[in-house]
Amino acid sequence: MTAAPLPAIEPVGDNPAKLWGLTAAERLLRIAAAQGLRTNGGDARILANLAFVFDPAWLGWVAARPGHAVTRDGVPVLAHCRGAATAAEVRRAMAEERPALPSLGLILVAQESFGALHDTQLRKREQPFIERLTEGSARAAERTSYYASYKGVTDLLTKYLWPEWALRLTRLAAQLGVSPNAVTLAGAALCIAAGLAFYRGWYWPGMAAALAFMVLDTVDGKLARCTITSSRLGDALDHGIDHVHPPLWWWAWGVGLHAYGRPLAPDIFLATMVMAIGGYFVQRLIEGLFILGFGIQIHVWEKLDSRFRLITARRNPNMVILFVALVLGYPDLGLVALGVWTMISCVFHLVRLAQARFGRSGRRVESWLE
Repeated sequence: MTAAPLPAIEPVGDNPAKLWGLTAAERLLRIAAAQGLRTNGGDARILANLAFVFDPAWLGWVAARPGHAVTRDGVPVLAHCRGAATAAEVRRAMAEERPALPSLGLILVAQESFGALHDTQLRKREQPFIERLTEGSARAAERTSYYASYKGVTDLLTKYLWPEWALRLTRLAAQLGVSPNAVTLAGAALCIAAGLAFYRGWYWPGMAAALAFMVLDTVDGKLARCTITSSRLGDALDHGIDHVHPPLWWWAWGVGLHAYGRPLAPDIFLATMVMAIGGYFVQRLIEGLFILGFGIQIHVWEKLDSRFRLITARRNPNMVILFVALVLGYPDLGLVALGVWTMISCVFHLVRLAQARFGRSGRRVESWLE
């Protein structure tokens, strides 16, 4: 049996205003290409009103629902039309900025009263946005789309400390035409610089380089999502760096204690490395086993897991421990504390894995965000 062809995307209107350096038409076509939708041919089509910009999730939602239209302020924004007559009337309604006629038989869904959608990639559940795009509203629409691209479940620094810093850098990169991969590579250089500084005991310069890298590690992903330029290469590069560098940083920090003047005794250094580096890999293993066993990340199972993700022994919370210890003048004790906290986090996640595996009582393990 041949599957029905995907609907084609048809822009309606002409809007010179830009969001993240893209006109509404350019942004629409990038979203369509990313979701594998056609831009011509066939009777089934999705009309997109270029007077508005919308969360990419809306296009996938409408594409899966023939005969549905999403509206904002009563005006159709996206409409999955199944006939030429319906499409013609919807085009007129979009151009005249008025509601579509009820006689068309479209199921109208108002964005304002629509509930939340679960985004598994961004680990959150929220209402997808639709905003009118004009020269005057572009900046506010950029802010809306930026925060819509932010992960809901993440660490405390990414969530609370630098969202506004990253917004300004994301906006600047988009204005300059800098690619997400270029931002990732710049961050990689800072990551290496931080590790080398730690190795030599230059902890404050290393902290500065590490902070800049961590902020850019947020910017590259947001830039890719906001400008619809995500790629497999960029994703692999970003995640590869994220997975490799933390244990190298912890080792370099430990070696640098000699130059700083507060070296750990050999047996304590070894125990600390086992806890910090071994615990890092054990925690990653537990997270992988949870995904294999239940199809979701451990951090989105229950609210407790999402809250613990704020402080679990990943790079950013661990850097808080090292920063506080450095301020107090004890970078050696900070590294030991990092190792101990990593082991505590491992035990927490191991207990949660066991509870999911053996304490379900027949209940399906699923994300609390669904």
